[in-house]
Amino acid sequence: MWRPWSKSSVKIHKTYSPTASFKDIHHLCKDDSPSSPSLTRVFHRVCAANSILRSWPTRPSNHLLRLDSEPVTPRHNQEPEDAIRISLPGAESSIVVYFTSLRVVRPTFEDCRAVTTILRTFPVRIDERDLSMDASFAAELERIFAGKKDLPCVFIGGRYVGGAEEVKQLHEIGELKKLVQELPRVERGVCEMCGGYRFVPCDDCNGSHKVYTEKLGFRTCSTCNVSGLVRCWSCSYSRLKPSS
Repeated sequence: MWRPWSKSSVKIHKTYSPTASFKDIHHLCKDDSPSSPSLTRVFHRVCAANSILRSWPTRPSNHLLRLDSEPVTPRHNQEPEDAIRISLPGAESSIVVYFTSLRVVRPTFEDCRAVTTILRTFPVRIDERDLSMDASFAAELERIFAGKKDLPCVFIGGRYVGGAEEVKQLHEIGELKKLVQELPRVERGVCEMCGGYRFVPCDDCNGSHKVYTEKLGFRTCSTCNVSGLVRCWSCSYSRLKPSS
């Protein structure tokens, strides 16, 4: 049965309050007198421990990171995507689109084809940068976004507009036309030089990506990409004449 309640002979020190500090820890380690009942001794230690734990400051949980977690950067220090701009030649007066013509990833290919089809309906200059034709475009895109980015990526007047979903939504509500209207109009058509592929074989290496010199022998051509192609000089950059 329960032991009869008796008044404890142990005096609870006033430091065992919610404002207790680290100096009260020694009271937990201090042995009580042998004459004190065991039940009172346990109650005394629990009260002291609770008061000390309540007095310790705790850090908010959102500041605690696992060892294998990525470092978190506050959002207010990051530049919003709609403020990203590019400084390519002619970007301020044209549409720049990064896409791929490869069918390896079917959803990505379908998004790229849908976006390029929409953009080609506008009579403005379009700088189409196909990552499957030139690997330097992929490195260029990573530098712009400081990391990998899903395709396609559309810039109008040098400002980032968005990907496939954003372009489709803007086109449906008529906002895309308003953005494009600010660009100068051009006479669009199929290029007679490249047939609309935007690339031609390199004249220096004849598309082999290798050149020969008597002093060094064969070496890698520095003019073209790994496929031996260069941008078409007829339909790239400032070669498109504004319409009157």
